[in-house]
Amino acid sequence: MITDIKDIIAKQLQLAVKAVENTIALLDEGCTIPFISRYRKEKTGGLDEVQIGNISQLYDKMKELTKRKETITKTINELGKMTKELQQRIDDCWDSTELEDIYLPYKPKRRTRAQVARELGLEPLATTILLQREQNPEQLAKRFVKEGVKDAEAAIKGAQDIIAETISEDEDTRNRLRNTFRREAYITSKVIKTKKDSDEAAKYSDYFDFEEPLRRCSGNRLLAMRRGEAEGILRISINVDNEEAISRLQRQYVHGRGRCQSLVEEACEDAFKRLLCPSIENEFAASSKLKADEEAIGVFAENLRQLLLAAPLGQKRVMGIDPGIRTGCKVVCLDAQGNLLYHDVSPLRLPQRVSDLDSLVSLNTKSIEQYQRIIKKYNIEAIAVGNGTASREASHLAKEAIKALPLGESWKGLYVVSEDGASVYSASKAARDEFPDEDVTVRGAVSIGRRLMDPLAELVKIDPKSIGVGQYQHDVDQTQLKASLDRTVESCVNSVGVDLNTASIHLLTYVSGLGPTLAKNIVDYRKENGAFTSRTQLKKVPRLGPSAYQQCAGFLRIRDAKNPLDASAVHPESYAIVEQMAKDSGCTVKELMSSAEKRKAIDIKKYVTAEVGIPTLTDIMNELEKPGRDPRAEIETFEFDPNVHTPDDLISGMILPGIVTNLTKFGAFVDVGVHQDGLIHISQMADKYISDPSEVLHLHQHVKVRVVEVDRKRNRIALSLRGV
Repeated sequence: MITDIKDIIAKQLQLAVKAVENTIALLDEGCTIPFISRYRKEKTGGLDEVQIGNISQLYDKMKELTKRKETITKTINELGKMTKELQQRIDDCWDSTELEDIYLPYKPKRRTRAQVARELGLEPLATTILLQREQNPEQLAKRFVKEGVKDAEAAIKGAQDIIAETISEDEDTRNRLRNTFRREAYITSKVIKTKKDSDEAAKYSDYFDFEEPLRRCSGNRLLAMRRGEAEGILRISINVDNEEAISRLQRQYVHGRGRCQSLVEEACEDAFKRLLCPSIENEFAASSKLKADEEAIGVFAENLRQLLLAAPLGQKRVMGIDPGIRTGCKVVCLDAQGNLLYHDVSPLRLPQRVSDLDSLVSLNTKSIEQYQRIIKKYNIEAIAVGNGTASREASHLAKEAIKALPLGESWKGLYVVSEDGASVYSASKAARDEFPDEDVTVRGAVSIGRRLMDPLAELVKIDPKSIGVGQYQHDVDQTQLKASLDRTVESCVNSVGVDLNTASIHLLTYVSGLGPTLAKNIVDYRKENGAFTSRTQLKKVPRLGPSAYQQCAGFLRIRDAKNPLDASAVHPESYAIVEQMAKDSGCTVKELMSSAEKRKAIDIKKYVTAEVGIPTLTDIMNELEKPGRDPRAEIETFEFDPNVHTPDDLISGMILPGIVTNLTKFGAFVDVGVHQDGLIHISQMADKYISDPSEVLHLHQHVKVRVVEVDRKRNRIALSLRGV
């Protein structure tokens, strides 16, 4: 059975069968995707995380299909209708739609009209009519008149019900109609008249009278329509040309002219309208929704990856500011490890004109002085300002504060930080556990400050769905969304690596092979025994056995460890190889890591074994060159155009700096500093055709955009990258 599965997976994903077979074996052993991708390249042929993830997903689907086949086989056997040929068809089938078509005639169902007719003994009459050889079916039908069948007309009607169900359960017929839907189906959206003028309906105005070929309907449009339907504002249907479809069905089943042929024609029409069309429409509604879900989840996961892998400032003393107007700005000071040193509230008074910066400064001199005292007292090295309401005003005051200060070489700058999900974190159990004596406003400001230091370490504390970098996250399949986002977080955490002595439980949870229980045990062990001095100490952590150690060790880093390899991504199982390299080079491992000349002289082919090949040895040499390297980029400062503060300041043709806040399949949203994100439609991203915005942009990228149009009535700003 496994042989069949791996062959099918290899064919579908266009991968080598041996690589798929070995990957499945490793997954069955409990190996994680990051571990397999990083440390088992010889077995997988160098497959990356995406390819291994695709194998894992398809393998899970195949296992589910295997269970379904077992259930179907058992049911048909219990009915006593299993044949050798039918069993072979089920065994050979690896398509869920085809499998359900095979099962359909045997599937237990509610008591249908056809079933009632069969119970009344009308199946022979139905068979005769369907053969279309009887000249006078009404005369024949009189023979079936009995209790429950009052006359010949009732007998014929019952026979037609049997014919209609037989037609609707025929595999070839269903596939023909599927092909028709695939080629010709169109999706229609209509507004429910009683809701047309309601406030909640306005956002769906594009879909009040909408029709489009289903195959061309993008995922975001389909999800928008489905949301409108769920909210009771729109009515959605998927249709084909019914008359043409019925005509094709009749041509398939009706042969010649006569009374039987007329009865079969009627049965075909009934089969289509009552049974076939609703069934296939439901299939296509489900499959199109599934496709849209996969597209939306894919965009969400990629946006999340970019956000998690955003450039970190590093361990610096940070002042975090959570801007606010009514309640003032929440200000916190953090040490280089992210511990809370101080918090307060700084009032923020706004001038009558938002763009009047001189008045802003004069109205808030006390706040500026407060910032200066804090910066000097806590030797602040950087400032993080949340990007929410009044962010620009708070940033301006902070800049005024540092203007008059003698900033040394340690000063790193002022940065605007995304607030997405900060409020979710501040009210979470994780935040309450960290700061039981502080309110949500302080916790939120701490999160903003920590995000500047290390976005990944802070964002893992928040449910990925709440970070706000996707669309329609509440409309897609929640199980699939969670699985995809969890895989993304796991991938990011392991690609960066984790400091074993400073990592939180939340960060450790996503390390390959750990999870919440072992993550907690590691932190508890650290509290009781002090900092880890070697990776081998992990084996003393309760319940962390050999398998978990193998999976996690390479992704955990120990700075200043006795063994310098403990701070690298070299796996402990490869330490002996590095030690042999050092011995052959006449030096220590530490000396080998610091000497480019000695590393260059090594011929890695000498160290190839049955288990360790060139891919692993190449990774080891790269790691020795830059131990524990961080794959993330360097952080950059950013400033909005000082002359633009509200949408009223925007003029078509303006060139403005902006930050990409979200990516979708149809475009990118960009913050240009007016408290309303603008949209760069995909058609405005390049002078050539592109199929995906991610080909041109990435999340939080700093860009220059041109204002195309400002629609103040609908609160929409159209932007372009073309000609900038």
